[in-house]
Amino acid sequence: MKNKLCILAFLLITIAGCSNANTEISDSDRSRLVIFKDAGCGCCTLYSDYAKEKGFDVDTRTVSSMDAIKMQHKVPRNMQSCHTSVIEGYFVEGHVPVEAINKLLSEKPDIAGIALPGMPSGSPGMTGNKKEQFLIHSIGKDGKISEFMRI
Repeated sequence: MKNKLCILAFLLITIAGCSNANTEISDSDRSRLVIFKDAGCGCCTLYSDYAKEKGFDVDTRTVSSMDAIKMQHKVPRNMQSCHTSVIEGYFVEGHVPVEAINKLLSEKPDIAGIALPGMPSGSPGMTGNKKEQFLIHSIGKDGKISEFMRI
């Protein structure tokens, strides 16, 4: 019985690993904006189109668990949005305008990533009018959150 349970556990871990194969970032993906999204997310597709229009090489990947992606990249819960992108080793959480991504890539700060939490009206990929400045946060490798820029 114990051997059967061990075999079953091994198979479940193997199957889970295979089903998330598209979550890995390879060296050839580093300069590409890899956008992880849920299958039912329409605004994520609009954000992907926006990034392409702004000149980014975009790879959109539909995944079964956005929670797993956010945990993998250590995106703090209070900074989360609907999709998570990765570029050059940084995470970009949510509907972040390309101006902030360009700043991130040109300055290359020693942080884990940047985030525009929630789904602000008028942000790239979201409908509606912009109601206030977008506060883009930086998230340190130690989890410390601070202001990155305002747009």
